[in-house]
Amino acid sequence: MSLTLPLIALGGAAGSILRYLMVSAIGAPLGTAAVNVAGSFAIGVLFVALGSREAWQFLLMTGLLGGFTTFSAFSLDTLKLVETGQPMQAVAYVLGSVALSLIAVALGVTLARGLT
Repeated sequence: MSLTLPLIALGGAAGSILRYLMVSAIGAPLGTAAVNVAGSFAIGVLFVALGSREAWQFLLMTGLLGGFTTFSAFSLDTLKLVETGQPMQAVAYVLGSVALSLIAVALGVTLARGLT
């Protein structure tokens, strides 16, 4: 039997718990944005560090970071800001989250490539 699905499930469970703890500690929507930026940085580092090691990719990238990052929660937080009459905060949240996440993934890749 393939270990792919159990590895993804194990990583996903751990990532979901980590996301819950981080968002609980910081509060939404900033906790959600922090999770997305940290996850983007981590996936950049792992993309370089893991190379073609599929088992580790399944566990850490697909599972752990898939469970940890929170695009659906990000979308809901944005909608809540709009529905509560805070459209400018919603726009700032979307632009800031996307820009910081792109910067974080690029930084992760750059730093990881510099270490190898």
